[in-house]
Amino acid sequence: MIAQEVARKYATALFLAVKEKEIIDLSYEQLTGLLEFIEKDNSLLNFLEAPQVLEEHKEEIIRTVFEKRLHQLIVEFLIVLVRKHRMAYLAGIIDDFIRLIEAEKGIARVTVITAKPVDEDYRSSLIDKLTAKTGMTIELEEKVDPKILGGMIVLLHDEIIDGSVRHELDLMKEQLSKVKVV
Repeated sequence: MIAQEVARKYATALFLAVKEKEIIDLSYEQLTGLLEFIEKDNSLLNFLEAPQVLEEHKEEIIRTVFEKRLHQLIVEFLIVLVRKHRMAYLAGIIDDFIRLIEAEKGIARVTVITAKPVDEDYRSSLIDKLTAKTGMTIELEEKVDPKILGGMIVLLHDEIIDGSVRHELDLMKEQLSKVKVV
């Protein structure tokens, strides 16, 4: 929970800064690339998180590696993360930042979790309903989790819509446990 709050706070601050500088598209492209890089190879991130490495060395590495590849604002943002000991949250910050930019462009990433894969007709119907609800273009990410038994869980921005059978059974169990038999 704290990781999400930290990521959201820093992502929002970065988003407002790049919006003010009018470098939204450039920062989106650069940070998407950085996220792909750290997801493939986390050795640089591990180095930047290491408590035994001096802060000055971390800053020097950031400047050496990124100064010619990233906008100065993003380089300085990475240095702030080092100084505030928030580098462990970098992937989450970038992901939240990307979501903010997508929302600015009218795109919503929605995750749908179902017990079995959904067919194309149902997928289209779901996208239509979500588009009507949000007024945004929907990018649907599907996940399968047999533990939910049936129904679906929809993750839309900060909203979780749990229509799974497992959730309904848990609610029923909770209600039944409160019933006193005389």
